[in-house]
Formats: sequence, structure tokens, C-alpha cells
Amino acid sequence: MLEKMTPNQRLMIAIVLSVLFFVAYTAIFPPEQPQSAKVEQTKTQNSQTSSQPQVSKAENIVKHEISTDEKNPANSSTTLVTVKNSKFILKLDTLGRISSKELLQEKYNDKNNKHAELIPPNGMKPLFVRFLDSTLNEEAIKVAYTADLSELSVEDGSQKVTLTQKLSSLTVTKEIIFYADGHYDAKVSLSDDKRYVVYLGERPRITEQMMTVSGAMIYTDDKIVTIIEDKKADARKSFNAVELISAFDQYSASIMYGFSKDTNIVVEKDKENNPVIYFEALQNMPFSGYIGQKEYKTLNSINPVLTNAIEYGWFTFASKPLFQLLSWLHGMFGNWGWSIIALTLIIRVILYPLTYKGMISMQKMKDIAPQVKAVQAKYKGDPQRVNSAVMDLYKKHGANPLGGCLPMLLQIPVFFAIYRVLLNAVELQGASWMLWVEDLSRMDSTFILPILMGASMYYQQRLTPSNFTDPLQEKVFKYLPVIFTFFFITFPSGLVLYWFVNNLFSIGQQFIVNQQFKNAKDLEIAAHKHAEKKDD
Repeated sequence: MLEKMTPNQRLMIAIVLSVLFFVAYTAIFPPEQPQSAKVEQTKTQNSQTSSQPQVSKAENIVKHEISTDEKNPANSSTTLVTVKNSKFILKLDTLGRISSKELLQEKYNDKNNKHAELIPPNGMKPLFVRFLDSTLNEEAIKVAYTADLSELSVEDGSQKVTLTQKLSSLTVTKEIIFYADGHYDAKVSLSDDKRYVVYLGERPRITEQMMTVSGAMIYTDDKIVTIIEDKKADARKSFNAVELISAFDQYSASIMYGFSKDTNIVVEKDKENNPVIYFEALQNMPFSGYIGQKEYKTLNSINPVLTNAIEYGWFTFASKPLFQLLSWLHGMFGNWGWSIIALTLIIRVILYPLTYKGMISMQKMKDIAPQVKAVQAKYKGDPQRVNSAVMDLYKKHGANPLGGCLPMLLQIPVFFAIYRVLLNAVELQGASWMLWVEDLSRMDSTFILPILMGASMYYQQRLTPSNFTDPLQEKVFKYLPVIFTFFFITFPSGLVLYWFVNNLFSIGQQFIVNQQFKNAKDLEIAAHKHAEKKDD
């Protein structure tokens, strides 16, 4: 089949396949509608006759399934403990749950420029305890916890708070140590051995999803990552030997880790088919957790295993080392924009032999195009003779009909690996490059970078040798820069910057190849003329 196709057709197929691959990826991971984590306010009661703290409205405890009827907002009247430092404010409510975590850094602000809230106002919260005994559970959701401290400051270190819930036949104790970097160590203890579970809580919903996955993750000690996406949870699943569990969005996550090997982790679904994670706990159950941004350095400093919570999808095998290289470059340049440019240069250098051969092949194909046309005209009506003669021409001139296509196709996995890195790197949030680019994680609102990318792609086409025989193919090829420009308008600036700089390097390389090819041809012509004169 390939032998009967012209080089131009092969080239067009390669281009179309790359575009289709890109479009298909977008279809698989469509942008999620942004949801702002607005905390619902409740009206202050006119009178409060009881000195006991109020308890949040009880959740349905008949089953582990989470229904829409259970989504109850947290409010100031149910706040028991407040944990503060310069970067966040975390709150525990009267059911012993983490009911709120507000990030105070402006670079993490939501689209309304309000501080990001990592805990959704409705639904299950981290550290919620649910008993399998329904009678005991009905009592537990009505009796408020007490705390030995109401406010904690973890600016320079750590601080411990003890929560206590005294039921008629059982005492529940939660000892929690909070740290300045956002993680905590917890221990849940019961005065009597009862069956119960602890919930991870729902994922953060603060990021405008950009074709990224969100949902739940389970990472086991055999280094297997299981991801259950939102809207795609199905049957109940159980896991053992778990290193960490995570409920995550593009940049942030609620994580629990430090389980014993035999801890049973369970994933179920709610009525919207979103994953719900909890674990079966012991009478004395120690574990750790983290709620915050998936910043590599922070996670690595807490516990290296937590870096596995940074999700790169299919391209993790390539994306993870690429991010480590990007991070190393940032240590040198101190600017993520220049680090992206340096990374692009390194990749171009590594791929140079491959792209160089492709460019040379395109030049050779252009040179022998008239001879190919002559052969096709000569043996018109005899496809087998045409193919044989054309292949002889390719062999004689050292031209590879796939030489110009393969380098481009082989670069697609590299692009998607970088694409995943730049989409998932929370480090780019609020990171400026220069001039008008103030946030590499967001689209360029001035549209300057996408336009420059499209213009550079168009100019690169002008420099690249082509020998189209079909006018329609040529028109489609010429419109690709326009298509890609519109395609990249909503992409993060960091990704557009990579593609733009990659085009610039391609232009420079094409200039060199074109000049080398021209010099070689000039030398060949000069030698031919010299030989003719010598014969005369």
C-alpha cells in the first residue's frame, strides 16, 4: 500500500495523523467546566442557649455510598480548631473532620481572584470516621468532639492537637500533629475495639481543568498506579500494600499515606460515579496525610513516595525524568520560562541527527521530483512498472520516501511527554517568564505567544522543501499554522512557549541544512563545468 503512494501523500498522512492524534487526545480529556469552591454561608441564629458546640448535619450512614443528600456545607458555627501559618488556614469541625483549607498565596487564587479552597464545601471530608454499627454511628454523628486547643500556629514548626469524642459506650481520640509544609501525622484510637473506616475526602475543585485527569489514585508497593477518573467509577475495589491514596485535580490533592501493609483500602462510587476512598482502620490507627499543591520539592521533602501522586498519564515513563531535568534547569536559571527554552534546546540537540536526516531526505525528494514525474508519465497505466522505476530512483539518489515523515512522527511522543509535564507542573502557577507572560500555567490573554507560534510555523513551512503535486494537499498544508494557532490559544503559556521555541530551532536548523545542500549542489555544478572544460 505504501509503495503505491507518492511521497507527498505519505507526508500529508503523517501530518494528518499527528493532528488527529492531538484532537483525539483532546476528545478523550475534554476541559472540565470550572467550579469555584465557594463556601456557603449560613445565617447566624438569633439565640444560642446551649454552650455545647454545634454539630454538622448528619450524613447518611446506612451505606458507604455517597449521595447528593449528604453534601452538607461547613460553617463557622461548626469550626472546632483553626490551624494557621503564612501560607494556609486549616479548620477542623465538630465531627473531627478537616472541613477547610484555604491557601493564602495569591499565585494559587481561583479565577475570581479569591484564595483557593482545597476542601469542597459539600460532601465527605478528610478524617471523617464512620462506624459499621449503625446504632453507634447514629450517636457518633450527633455528639461533638472537644479539643485541647482551639488555635494552632505552625509557622516555624509543628504543633499537636487532641480531639476527643465521648459516646455512651466508646471514646474516640484523634491525635493530630500539623506541620508548616502542609502535612500531618494522625492517630485514631478507640477505647474499645469497634469496626470503623476513615475517609480520605473529596478531591479539590479549584483548578480550571486543561485536558488533565482528575479523580482518585491508589499507589501500591509494587509501583503500580491505579487511577479512577471522575464520572468513571464503577464496582467496589479493594487494595492492600498501599503506599498512598490521593483524591486529586490538576494541581492539588488530598493524600493519605503511611499505612501498614495489611490495611484494606476501598474505592466505591457516589451517585455521580465519582470515586470515594476510605480505609478500614484498627483500634489504634496511625497514618499520615497531606492536603495541598502537588509541588515536587515539597512532596519529596515530606516523603519521596508522595512524588508518585504527581500524575502524568500514559507518558509518565518519559514525563517524570523530563520534569526532573526541567527542575534542575530551573535551579540554574531561576526562571521557569528560560528553563523551558533550555529544555527545548537540549531536546533539539538530542533529536538533531534524526531531524537532520529527515531534512536531507526532504531535499533529495524535492530534487528528484521532476524525474519521478517523468517516470510516472512514461509508464502511465502500469503502476507496477512505475513503482519499480521510482524505487530505483530513490535508491540511486539515496532518498528515503519516509525519511521526512518518520522524524516528525517520532517527535510526537516527545511533545506529549513535555505536554504532560507542563500541564501538571504546579510550579508554573504564578511563574512569570518576561514582559507580558506573567503566569506560565495560564493561557496568554494577549494572544501574542500563540500568534508568534503560528507565524513561526508558517515561516518554517516556507523554508521546508516541498514537492506537492496535488493543489488541495498544498492548501491544507498551508492552513495548518492557522489551525494550530487557534488550537494553542487556550493552552498554558509554558506549552505554547515550548512549541514556539521549538519552531525557532527548527527554522535555524532548516537554514543550515538548506545552505549545506545549496553549497553541495553549487560544488557539484562547478565540478561538472570543470569536467566539461577539461574534456573540451
